[in-house]
Amino acid sequence: METLLEQQRRYHEERERLEDAMAQEKLLKKAAERDKINSDHRVQQLLARHEECTDGLLDLYEDKDGLRKKEIAALSGPNELGEFYTRLRHIRDWHRKYPNEIQEPMQYEFIKLAQVRENPTDEDLAPVFFTDEEGYGRFLDLHECFQKFLNLKFTEKVDYVTYLTTADRLHELPKDKKNAEYRRYIEHLMDYLMDFCQRIQPLKDLTADFDLVEAEFEEKWESGTFQGWKKDAESAMVRQSGAHLDLSAFSSHEELASLGLDRLKSALQALGLKCGGTLEQRAQRLFATKGKPMEELDHTMFASKSAGAASSTGSRRQRDIAALEARIYHLFDVLDEQRKDTRENVERRQARTAEELEEEEHDEVENDDDSDDDDAVPYNPKNLPVGWDGKPIPYWLYKLHGLNISYSCEICGNFKYRGPKSFQRHFSEWRHAHGMRCLNIPNTAHFANVTSIKDATSLWDQLKESKEKEKWRPDVDEEFEDSAGNVVTKKTFEDLQRQGLL
Repeated sequence: METLLEQQRRYHEERERLEDAMAQEKLLKKAAERDKINSDHRVQQLLARHEECTDGLLDLYEDKDGLRKKEIAALSGPNELGEFYTRLRHIRDWHRKYPNEIQEPMQYEFIKLAQVRENPTDEDLAPVFFTDEEGYGRFLDLHECFQKFLNLKFTEKVDYVTYLTTADRLHELPKDKKNAEYRRYIEHLMDYLMDFCQRIQPLKDLTADFDLVEAEFEEKWESGTFQGWKKDAESAMVRQSGAHLDLSAFSSHEELASLGLDRLKSALQALGLKCGGTLEQRAQRLFATKGKPMEELDHTMFASKSAGAASSTGSRRQRDIAALEARIYHLFDVLDEQRKDTRENVERRQARTAEELEEEEHDEVENDDDSDDDDAVPYNPKNLPVGWDGKPIPYWLYKLHGLNISYSCEICGNFKYRGPKSFQRHFSEWRHAHGMRCLNIPNTAHFANVTSIKDATSLWDQLKESKEKEKWRPDVDEEFEDSAGNVVTKKTFEDLQRQGLL
């Protein structure tokens, strides 16, 4: 049985190997968008396994049952040799019981992963499924969502190209028509967009994005500025100004009736009374409250709580629909490039005949075969440099830049540079500067175009000699004047002075 400390060591090893595998996967050159999507899915699988190992390590380090602490105490206690031989005996018993059992090291598994990464099979080339319409992540397939949109009763009948352009303009639809059927439509649209985004960008954290979208939506919803659900400022002012009504200026309910249905309704709502009925019934109900406290009114005049509850339920339902719309806006922003490509692809396909479509499908098959051939090593017998497209550059361009001439630099460790431009540039690069530092020679302009170590050291010696000659020497360069006005050197002056000839 595997011990807890061995499990801990294995988890650490697996995490390190997974991190290295993810790094190698990210560094792998991707020739096409298909390769990038497949690589991201492989990284996502490795990342999920890395999280599982991390969770297992956290459980071991927390040691809620205390078994890890007991195991460490048994290994470090006074009877550590007895524990060692006990475990050794268990290992021998296990191998004696299962003599033909082969245990592969973890390294073999990651070696196989590296081989699959370098030479993927047909199954490894398609770790995720896309429909023919989606073109392996290049286009959106919104046909099913388009049919649901057409089935909405309040929408205009448009074609598929127009729908691709206006699918994110949900704020232009009337908000009073957004019912349960509309909610099912936007839920289906959001589910497809999320699934497509996770298929082409498996490493993107949509949960974190939705948290930010939700926070921004809450702020706009509370302030009434969310697009498509903005509060009507005019009606709000009317309700605010006409909420309470002073009944002292009215002597009968007939005078109240002259205010109209809407004004009476707002006054009744402000008092919490029933606001339905004809104009005369509303006026009588409101006039009956004149001069009376609210406690003395008949309880049958007050509005039931179910109406308020229904109003709050409707408001909550509208808020949920608006929150779904906010997520859809964000998903369309993320997939904006794919949506534009989809519209162009649909327009191009609609403008072609059946024969042209068949030819296009045939060309796509041939292009796939060509792309497989392009992935192979290109034919390059003259060892020409590779251009931006991964293919050798033309031979005339190779000779034009003088790349057929190689320059060797002994200071750089006999490194060869192709072409005069690369050779001249290397004198200011790190490799040549490092070689000069190893020779204890400064990399100055005096040593330009010097590639031999012997030439560099001899030139450096000459420079040091010239600097020595230019140095200030007091015994030669310092001048003195005797009493007769003769100018002599310091040494001559001191000799004459010692002899008393001055």
